[in-house]
Amino acid sequence: MNRIKVGVLGATGMVGQNYICLLNNHPWFEINYVAASPNSANKRYEEAVAGRWHMSTPIPDSIRNLIVGDANQISQAQEKCSLVFSAVEMDKAAIAALELEYASNGFAVVSNNSAHRLTDDVPMVIPEVNPHHLDIIPIQRKKRGWDRGLIAVKSNCSIQSYMTPIYALIQAGYEVRRMILSTLQAVSGAGYPGPSSLDMIDNIVPFISGEEEKSELEPLKVLGRIEDGAFVSDTSMKVSAHCNRVPVTHGHTACVSLEFGDSKPDLDEILSIWRGFHAAPQELGLPSAPMDPIIYREEADRPQPRKDRDMDKAMAVVVGRLRKCNVFDIRFIGLHHNTVRGAAGGAILTAELLNAKGYL
Repeated sequence: MNRIKVGVLGATGMVGQNYICLLNNHPWFEINYVAASPNSANKRYEEAVAGRWHMSTPIPDSIRNLIVGDANQISQAQEKCSLVFSAVEMDKAAIAALELEYASNGFAVVSNNSAHRLTDDVPMVIPEVNPHHLDIIPIQRKKRGWDRGLIAVKSNCSIQSYMTPIYALIQAGYEVRRMILSTLQAVSGAGYPGPSSLDMIDNIVPFISGEEEKSELEPLKVLGRIEDGAFVSDTSMKVSAHCNRVPVTHGHTACVSLEFGDSKPDLDEILSIWRGFHAAPQELGLPSAPMDPIIYREEADRPQPRKDRDMDKAMAVVVGRLRKCNVFDIRFIGLHHNTVRGAAGGAILTAELLNAKGYL
């Protein structure tokens, strides 16, 4: 098949570098354009990231000599790609405006940024949970007068360590009324260079700006519905979040307690639901999809970031320590790789879903 030409906006940053690596030899997508800030523009990619290539594998040969464009100059991307992955680092309002401009010029925009997560006609997708939210794309195009353009976004990275296991239970017919969670978030979630070593060594920082608000609001949109051409959040579940930065390189962990409605599954049934759960990415055979989106570890001390974050292409949610809760009904630990599943890999999976649904 002819591969779709794609661009990466913010290609020199940490998330952009992850895109470069994950899209190398992708069966559906081919990077044909990279863009960043004006400071990096007009340089060969290899020159633009000299001294700050942070990936464990070398820059792919196909990317080394690409000339970096200015992400603000949309005309430079014209005729080079039809899909752009947005990982630009700018003011939130500027990101929102830039992504809208790309979409209005016919580009499919799949974004890692938070600027459009709560925009009422933009789908915020966890592909195993709410693939049907992409059905708003024709409405989005009609409303905004776009022919081929679109915007879809991925959710905040931290919620992905627990939303798929929770959705599996909801899909099985169990109402989740209340959730209390504490996240233990890796330093890579803050980008490079991240928190200073003096902040993180021998320490935990019990505050991440904006994270608790995102963790309490975004699940409600992910579980929501399309009504009158806009998303309506599901407010039936109440969420209380504590978000902490911990001295771990990669891998966000969540300690979760759930209260169900009148019908309450027992532990064996929950395990059966999780182990049997598959969704659209698996059914469609999407290239980046994990074979098993939820992996349960039986060991008493798992999951652990260093041991479990890379399971199934670093795209699975790894769950463990399922047990009764003395206050709510159950509690468990969830873990995912925040810079793969929670960032570039999750966005690539969303783009694959868009392609499978005929929107690219």
